[in-house]
Amino acid sequence: MSLLVTRTLTLVPLRSELHLISTKPKRIIAQVYIKCKIDRYGGREAEEPMNNPSAAQRKKGLHEASRRSVNKKSFSQEQVEFAAPVSSDPVVGIIGGGMSGIVCALYLEKRGIKSTVFDTGIHGFGGRMGTRIIDPHPLIFDHAAQFFTVTDPKFAELVDRWSKEGLVRQWQGTVGNLESGGRFVQLPARPPRYIGINGMRPLADYLMSQTSMVNVVRPCWVSKLEPYNGMWHLSEKGKPCGHFDAIVIAHNGKYLRKCANRLLAASGLPLIARQMKRLTLSSIWALLAAFEDPLPVSSVDPAITFEGAFVTGVDSISWIANNTKKLLGSESSGPYCWTILSTATFGKQNKVPQESIPSATAEKVKELMLEGLENALGLQKSSLKRPFYSRLQLWGAALPTNSPGVPCIFDPHGRAGICGDWLLGSSIEAAALSGMAMANHASLLIFRFILSFSCTMLFQPVLCDDPNVGSFMQIADYFQSSGTCPDDFALGLHNNFQPIIGHDIGQFPGLESPCLVT
Repeated sequence: MSLLVTRTLTLVPLRSELHLISTKPKRIIAQVYIKCKIDRYGGREAEEPMNNPSAAQRKKGLHEASRRSVNKKSFSQEQVEFAAPVSSDPVVGIIGGGMSGIVCALYLEKRGIKSTVFDTGIHGFGGRMGTRIIDPHPLIFDHAAQFFTVTDPKFAELVDRWSKEGLVRQWQGTVGNLESGGRFVQLPARPPRYIGINGMRPLADYLMSQTSMVNVVRPCWVSKLEPYNGMWHLSEKGKPCGHFDAIVIAHNGKYLRKCANRLLAASGLPLIARQMKRLTLSSIWALLAAFEDPLPVSSVDPAITFEGAFVTGVDSISWIANNTKKLLGSESSGPYCWTILSTATFGKQNKVPQESIPSATAEKVKELMLEGLENALGLQKSSLKRPFYSRLQLWGAALPTNSPGVPCIFDPHGRAGICGDWLLGSSIEAAALSGMAMANHASLLIFRFILSFSCTMLFQPVLCDDPNVGSFMQIADYFQSSGTCPDDFALGLHNNFQPIIGHDIGQFPGLESPCLVT
């Protein structure tokens, strides 16, 4: 269908689709006639305006001007501003397949928006929701996130669905505080503690398997972001990864620091890069150890048995958990797989490049953590039987230690955002809430961008009877503002960071414990 509409427009010289904030283009008011093709979502494909250069000439000029703009911006790191319309069938690129990235993709899909998730994981999704299974025994370890709590109603709804689908359950085992020397104090049963049925990682893998509008690229380490012709072009070491209407960085840890220092250094997103550089992260060692026999978990009271404990008074370890009991049930019998996590101070003191841990360092850290386990259990030195299997992993950028306290960060000029647990704290709940917030914020703004360039829905809504249009029209009315750059929708770009108060292994909202650190 075609129609002619009349509208007074502000014209900007077609030297680039990327307008930098520092640029003040001339404003030319003119009465123009535009011929539009209308699609069912209100998007429009503009044909040749009357008395204008040919489409081919415009396209050539736009490509050449965009490249010049990108080059200039790369050296000065000026703010990029997209002026081109978002397509009627937008796609969002999400860098990171942890909890926040997964939830962001799921909630974008609920709003009819496609996405591609890029994740660096070799073994699976989930980021710090890591589970390692060692065959042929098999041995099973949650070697990062140990459990999570629920306090927010929106997250509670999500967890309730997971429970009904058999993905998570309440951890009924005894959890408490373990002081040096073996004194154990049990924590209250509330708030409920949740774990993945077969570990944390299967939850992430299952959620991604249920999507229909989410493309997955894994393993992939996006190394370059380039704004070009109204789209974000992503690549990995020179290999194109696709182009997207908007991007979301949903990666924590080492990758996030690389984003700040390398990936975003010349992308035209200085405000986002600045916020990333403010983030500080801890380092945590994870020792996975399997024993043939049960550990004497309390020398003070042998009758006490526990499945998880926050450790105090020991320099090298902050948490221990019996994965066999936690994941397989109290009736399970050997081997006994324990996850032992270090303190942040110990991690900092023994930090090395995690890609190439020197064998001498690995051996030293392992011995110090096993000695710390003996100390925590109140055992005599060298009395602990050696594990028949052990594996050491360094989470070089494990957990955030400061936060801006916002659910997500979004730059409407560059159509780029950030989500992750570190924006609200340091928990799985925070990660999920951040992913939800990012999806909601981005989707509403994307629809606003679509509508602001849609001839049909702004001027001839009666011509389209698609039921989807009604909801889009309400969004358009609500987000209608002067100009094409919605500054009011910028979020978190200038918030100051505050220290996070939590455990060395993260936050557990609602859980009271004396083992909190800043």
